[in-house]
Formats: sequence, C-alpha cells, structure tokens
Amino acid sequence: MTVSLPLVFDAPRRGMPPRHLADLDAEGRRAAVEELGLPKFRADQIARQYYARLQADPARMTDLPAAVREKIGDALFPPLLSVVKHVACDAGETRKTLWRAGDGTLLESVLMRYPDRATLCISSQAGCGMACPFCATGQGGLNRNLSTAEIVDQVRAAAAALRDGEVAGGPGRLSNIVFMGMGEPLANYKRVVAAVRRITSPAPDGLGISQRNVVVSTVGLAPAIRKLADEGLSVTLAVSLHTPDDELRDTLVPVNNRWPIAEVLDATRYYADKTGRRVSVEYALIRDINDHPWRADMLGEKLHKALGSRVHVNVIPLNPTPGSKWDASPKPVEQEFVRRVNAQGVPCTVRDTRGQEIAAACGQLAAEN
Repeated sequence: MTVSLPLVFDAPRRGMPPRHLADLDAEGRRAAVEELGLPKFRADQIARQYYARLQADPARMTDLPAAVREKIGDALFPPLLSVVKHVACDAGETRKTLWRAGDGTLLESVLMRYPDRATLCISSQAGCGMACPFCATGQGGLNRNLSTAEIVDQVRAAAAALRDGEVAGGPGRLSNIVFMGMGEPLANYKRVVAAVRRITSPAPDGLGISQRNVVVSTVGLAPAIRKLADEGLSVTLAVSLHTPDDELRDTLVPVNNRWPIAEVLDATRYYADKTGRRVSVEYALIRDINDHPWRADMLGEKLHKALGSRVHVNVIPLNPTPGSKWDASPKPVEQEFVRRVNAQGVPCTVRDTRGQEIAAACGQLAAEN
C-alpha cells in the first residue's frame, strides 16, 4: 500500500480560523493590543484572563474597561470551538467531546479522570492523512490542520470543566496532556510546537502544565522527530511502531514506505540523547497480524539495541472500529508478547484503555455526528 505523503510538514494556513490570542506569543500579544490603541500592559492582563482564569469571553473579563471588551473580543477572540455533544462512560470519569470549529470542521478530544491525575487526549488535526488501516481516524482521511489556538483551547476548556466540577468526581485540576487524538501531530509541526509552549508556559504566557506531563505522539516522521529534539522541550515522545519489521509496517503504517524502521529508531535515539527523556513505543496488538512470538523477540532486540533502558513499550489491545476485519489478540497471546519483550530487557506493559464503549479509545476517534 503506497500513500502520497507531503514532504513539507506544515501545510498553508488555508481554512484556518482568524487570529486568536492563543495563536500569539508575548511579543505578538503586545503588538496586537497596540494595534487596537491600547497600552501594552493590557496584553498580559488579557492573557492572564485566558490562561490563568480560563476565561475565553472578553465580556466577562471584568478587570478590562467595559468600553474596550467588545473591540478585544472582535480582534483576539474569534469563535473557535463549540460543543456539539459530550458522551461519557466510566461513571462519568471518561468524557469524549465532539467539537465544531467555526468553519464547521468536526474534531474530538477525550478527558480521562484517574485517582492520581486527569489526562486530556487532544487532536492536532481534523482527521488524519497517515492512512493506517486499523485506525478509524486514519481511514477517514485528513480534513485540515488545526490552528495553534484550536489545539490550546481544547486544553483550556477541559481545565475549566475540571475546575468547575463539570466532570464526575468533583472539582479538580488538569495535569496531563497527550497528543494522541485525531491527526499526526508532527504533520502539523509548527502549530503543535507553538501549542506545547502555550500549554506548558506559566501564566501569562500559558496554562502552566509541566512539560514532563505532555506526550507528543507520532507514527514516525523521522526528520520531524529530530527537529523536535532540537526545540529544547522536555516532553515525552511516543512512537507508534506497531511492528518491528518493515514488510508488515509498510502496510500497517504506510509512512514507513518513506521512513523505515531503522531510520525512525535512529531519529528516536537522537531524541532520547538530546532530551534525556525516555521514549514511549506504542504497539497496537492485532490478532494473528503482529502478535507473533518472533515479532515480540525482534521488537525487544531492536529497541534494546537502539535505546537501551531509555524506552518503554505500551501494548494496546486493538480497539474495534466500524468495518474493521481485525480484532484484539487473546489475553494469553498478549501476556506472552509482553513477557517476551520484557525478557529482552525492555520494559513492556499493557495500557489501561479507557472509553472503548463510547468510541473514545485509541484509533476510534472519527468525529461523527
């Protein structure tokens, strides 16, 4: 299976929403308020409302003069995302949100509450162009990239919902972000990196979530992995490998036709060397496709050789998607696979999957309404 993939990771701004406060860095915010004829200090004042107080409606920013709120709203707070619906499971502690962007584009995010943390899985694109055949998002194709602000606002909205007690379990705090929703994050590179900086910078520049609690996932865009390593960030890189041999991966992850496993692992090793961070390898276990004992052995051997102790394998039981011919591996096969990877000196565990019954688990997001 051959898929045409762009050589340049950042597509033009075509179809993007108008400029929003969250698209701007500190210098850009100051320039924007000066364009409005306002003093520079208003830039940080507005940003603190958005990032610290999680307020996105200028009409409610009561420390701003009433006379300028509408002007600020028009210039810096265009409509971004509106809730189409929430769907919940796990006694309300897992909540999937279907969003509609200003141009009608649909996307999804998933908020998962655990005893020790609250994790938000966010989308970086509407749809996905990577065409992995076992993933509902990939099979739907790519609609467009999301803007930096559309990515960030998923996080702001979830943080506000937790703070205000809208999620089962009472008021809480958003602690972890995973770029594992719709889309290939590194195919929207510039905006994703900007979003990471907004998410992790302290107010007034961002939401103040620790970089070490942010995971950026990729199917293996090797040059972009290397570029990310040079950004000076401390986020966790997650590489969706799904098989250790190129022959099968060419089919399961078509981008492998351009950047094969050896090149992906070389870039991953560069990331680990440069950042000092342990890398996560994601492996969707599919019955009779990639769950063979010899593949477990090969996976462990290759990862140990490339990364030593700086890698952890997350085995993900395949989540069902409409029309898929594939299924999850039986538990005994899954357990043997994990055992064999661990035997190669590579830590390997089965991920606790949430949201399968509401099509909110890995590979199930399709933004259907």
